[in-house]
Amino acid sequence: MFEGCTIGNRIPFIEAASRKVFEKVGIETSQAPFTCCPDPTGLKSFDNDVWLTMGALNLCIAEAEGKDIISLCNGCTNTLRGVRHQLAHDSLMKEKVNKELSKVGKEYKGTIDVKHFVDVLHDHLDKVKSAISKPLSGLKVAVHPGCHYMRPAEWMESDDPMRPKVLKELVAASGATIAEYEEEVLCCGSAVTNAYEEHGMANLKIKMDSIKRSGADVVVVNCPACFQQFDTKQRDLGKKYETEYDIPVLYITELYALAMGYSPDDIGLKFHRTRLKSILERLGL
Repeated sequence: MFEGCTIGNRIPFIEAASRKVFEKVGIETSQAPFTCCPDPTGLKSFDNDVWLTMGALNLCIAEAEGKDIISLCNGCTNTLRGVRHQLAHDSLMKEKVNKELSKVGKEYKGTIDVKHFVDVLHDHLDKVKSAISKPLSGLKVAVHPGCHYMRPAEWMESDDPMRPKVLKELVAASGATIAEYEEEVLCCGSAVTNAYEEHGMANLKIKMDSIKRSGADVVVVNCPACFQQFDTKQRDLGKKYETEYDIPVLYITELYALAMGYSPDDIGLKFHRTRLKSILERLGL
């Protein structure tokens, strides 16, 4: 399992919820000594060769175990699938990368696949449904699949980037209702916020205003960067635009953990910035 830097270091409760859900569904994972993926919007933009080499090193680690990777992060999946795609179509670059990897005794062969955890759960949807013991009926959910889960389509191969449906189908399996809204495929603004905060926050405002109009109780995401943008920036957004934003965010595996009978304390929901207390009370959780 490739949990990535952000989840492991900043929001480990998401890893805890994911492991509990995987156990319920029968998805077995190991713990490998992965490094940073690295980020698809950072290093790649100014040194593609280093980006490829670092990504290939992680793929080599999985190849040594003879196992495919399941990633908990949109960005990590995007990088690792992107590296795999580029090296599969550029033999000269693959040779160049392997020359660097040979310095640490590694060789990238291209023998394993990289799977996003959402796609794996979708492939096991019958098992997911059978593990639901507390359906979340009455909960209205706005989904946000995130940019890197769907784009670029040529190597993500996960969902329609303009009409995504996989995350909606996963949420529906929990018993919750989907709240449709106009800006579903719009970026949350996370990567932009890091460099140009004003523009990133403007993006988030468009997104949040659309979600508010939908009447959603919570936002469900499948990306740690998106999770942090929604969970930590709503208060700042409200102050900046003098509008109240108070819509909690859940990782899809947190939503499933609740529907599978785990308590909020079991999965660390108290560590969320945007509180879920009133919603949990309404659901009897």
